[in-house]
Amino acid sequence: MTNELLRKIPKVDDILKHKDWKRLVGEYSEDTAKDALRECLDELRLDIKEGRTASVPLISDIIGAAQKRVALITAPRLKRVINGTGIIIHTNLGRSLLAQKAIDAIVGAASHYTNLEYDLKKGTRGDRYEHCTYILKRLTGAESALVVNNNAGAAFLILNTLAEGKEAIISRGELVEIGGSFRIPDVMKKSGAILREVGTTNRTYIEDYERAITENTGLLMKVHTSNFRIRGFAHEVDVGEITTLGRKHNIPTYYDAGSGLFYPIGDGDGLDEPLVKRELVKGLDVISFSGDKLLGAPQAGIILGEKQCIDMMRKNPMTRALRPDRFTLAGLESTLLLYLDMEDARREIPTLSMIFQDEGLLKRKAQRIAAAVRKRCGNLSVSVAAVHSEVGGGSLPDVVIPSFAVALKPEAISVERLEERLRSLDVPIIGRIERERLIIDMRTILRNDEPFLVSGIEIALKG
Repeated sequence: MTNELLRKIPKVDDILKHKDWKRLVGEYSEDTAKDALRECLDELRLDIKEGRTASVPLISDIIGAAQKRVALITAPRLKRVINGTGIIIHTNLGRSLLAQKAIDAIVGAASHYTNLEYDLKKGTRGDRYEHCTYILKRLTGAESALVVNNNAGAAFLILNTLAEGKEAIISRGELVEIGGSFRIPDVMKKSGAILREVGTTNRTYIEDYERAITENTGLLMKVHTSNFRIRGFAHEVDVGEITTLGRKHNIPTYYDAGSGLFYPIGDGDGLDEPLVKRELVKGLDVISFSGDKLLGAPQAGIILGEKQCIDMMRKNPMTRALRPDRFTLAGLESTLLLYLDMEDARREIPTLSMIFQDEGLLKRKAQRIAAAVRKRCGNLSVSVAAVHSEVGGGSLPDVVIPSFAVALKPEAISVERLEERLRSLDVPIIGRIERERLIIDMRTILRNDEPFLVSGIEIALKG
């Protein structure tokens, strides 16, 4: 039976003569279509040999399967999703959304030639870093600034420039692991700096730093523990203490501030998240932070500090390997300009506006969407639930924000199956399961997400 079925599989030449094939190659590349066809035929042969099918499809059905495969091959792998998790800076979903002005600036940089490295006043070659340096200095009071591709790159460049072949002293409790299993000790090792850890996991004092200083000390370093907190019997060294010690021994000081908070969150402070300007005035030689977290800009590593240190980094050959492109610079500069007016920043930068969204508005949004889902979907329990959102991105790990969600409990299928189907949509919907309900948190649902959200739930329930 197996051999008989294999013999019945249509020949490729016969398939290529079929009218449906001509329509297919009229829409897609013929080479890509043939690759898809071969994959479909190989899969059919395997299904026959392993007993998963007892018949051979018609030529039109084989071509139909090839067409679906071609559509998958030619579709972008990076696609829009609807974030219903309530995690505002969701690393897996691309972190911070950009302000419209930043988006417009990126589109402009992509659509036209720019003065990326051209000095319009002098008519000579310019410096790409100057586009953001001016506004960063104005916002923070730093002597100088440098932008690289991300904060891990910034840490690497700083360590390589200031402490290659020398010891960098850091508290044992700050040897953190950042996203993707990258660890501070590994970054230090690759940079050429020698790790000198002091103190204990939970308690480190300035005396620990001072006792560790030798003639081979190149840097005093502090890292903000962005994605976790140590509470209880704990003590950490303040940035001000480190800078005082650094000046005493003429050793440069560096603070990896993590998320890059410019705007106070909470009761006039950063809720344990360092405010960049406040830390910088403590006398640091260098501070670095991310662009795509609390700052709400594109991915970037921002370095601020003493002009002498920044100039040394600019001359480091590694700077070219870490440099940002014109799209990053355009989006970053436009985002930074919004911070000239903090109310503009809070209103127009999505990360900040989501953090500060009014609970009443979120509840009304949940009620509106729940009503639309009930109207269009049967076999489904729909309710509005009080939940908690998170900032995410390794920022403010112990802070939860009250929010409202649409809670879904299907009757004909399991909640796990519904969650899987929602992830499989053309515009995937990502939620979270709590107490046997699928939760769609309104804090991260955009206005233009709503039609796709309602129709997506309807499609998922129908299978």
